[in-house]
Amino acid sequence: MNKPISRWFLLIILSSSVFLSVIDIFIVNVAIPSIKRGIHGSDSDIQLVIVLYLLGYAAFLITGGRAGDHYGKKNVFIVSMLLFIVTSCLCGFSQTPWQINTSRFLQGISAAFMIPQGITYIQVLFPLHNDRIQALGIYGSVAGTASVIGQFLGGLLPDVHFLLDGWRLIFLINLPLGLVAVILAAIFLKDTKTIKKSRFDHSGVGLLTVALIALIYPLVRGPELHWPWWSSASIGMSHILLYLFIVNQRRKLHTGPEPLVDVRLFSFKDFNIGLCAVLFYFMVQDTYFVINVVLFQNGFGISSSETGIFFVFQGVGYVVASLLSLRLVPRYGKRVLQVGVFIMIGSLLFHLLFFNSGNISRYLLLPILFIYGTGCGSVLPSLLTMALKSIPTHFAGAASGTFSTVQQTAIALGIGIVGGVFFFKLAGNTSLAGYVSAYRLATGINIFLLGVVSLFLYLLPGKPGESRH
Repeated sequence: MNKPISRWFLLIILSSSVFLSVIDIFIVNVAIPSIKRGIHGSDSDIQLVIVLYLLGYAAFLITGGRAGDHYGKKNVFIVSMLLFIVTSCLCGFSQTPWQINTSRFLQGISAAFMIPQGITYIQVLFPLHNDRIQALGIYGSVAGTASVIGQFLGGLLPDVHFLLDGWRLIFLINLPLGLVAVILAAIFLKDTKTIKKSRFDHSGVGLLTVALIALIYPLVRGPELHWPWWSSASIGMSHILLYLFIVNQRRKLHTGPEPLVDVRLFSFKDFNIGLCAVLFYFMVQDTYFVINVVLFQNGFGISSSETGIFFVFQGVGYVVASLLSLRLVPRYGKRVLQVGVFIMIGSLLFHLLFFNSGNISRYLLLPILFIYGTGCGSVLPSLLTMALKSIPTHFAGAASGTFSTVQQTAIALGIGIVGGVFFFKLAGNTSLAGYVSAYRLATGINIFLLGVVSLFLYLLPGKPGESRH
């Protein structure tokens, strides 16, 4: 008689999806100067390497979740993991900016189909509330660990030269890890029942994808090309497309198929406020890494590997604070997040004060990064909880998907807007003074955005469970 497979072993297999998807964000953030040199790209090309992955992820995330219901979660998990591996290899062997950016967009789409299956499987494998909370905690810890490992490898691998340029390894490392996960999933995961009562919202996905690209692509390319006419036209068209998307989703509430986004969610005031906080917070999230990595490596001349080690300290601060915040938020509510935002703002002020010379002390640099990480760790883990606490249970799935879509879109917007301001200010000035000046301007914008986040957190109810209508 065969011994039943441990649910916790299956959780490890499922967690491989979030590990790979998260590590591919942070590993690229630290390696962008090396990638730029490797593909002979421009500043906007390297922004798109980050942005297009996020856009693919954001536009197809909700559809990815429904694909598991329609075709079976095991099938979708394995196929999307294989596609993630293939697109990672395409990124690793890219020779031109066009090749890597196309591959990154496809990689983001495959991640959007891969991630929801793992989260849904957890609901099935752990039906008891306490077990499920523990499983989700482990799943979240894997994501946090991936962010730290990604920052370390993103700095280390570009300095490794064995047969291939080192920056290519940051994508090709997904091949062995992904193949192991696919084999284990094929052997041990049990498939789930399919649900084919609803059709995919193809027109909704198409409208949202085109609208997001029409908005963010010109924000990235425009400054470098001195804002040609088509960039303004594209931004204007994106607003029209977003309006048509909302009309499209409202109509489908009554006529079918099931809409991509349930617009009834936006009748909850607290949810709208929470999404605004999410929008402005995540505009800062990845932009911080981009501008700091470029300053460290290109401005201060710090090596890629040393930069990666520095950001590990930021990641450690995040992990420590996130563990503490999960205990404190149930008691103190949004005040924990507000304190975290003020820690981030205070740390960025120290960034502006001390990050102005290539001779900055490593002993000073490490605690500044660690403190910033503790601020992030105090905010990020509980932001979803605060945004969704007033949402009725039957809307929880749709609200979570909408939250994730806004989150990824906000990161892309931040790279496009704040990163765009940074590179526009830099404008080819490769002196230390040029990098510092661009860094100060972009960091000042990030401080302002965090100030907006603190305002929206103030408008939210105080503790989980409280709600204002």
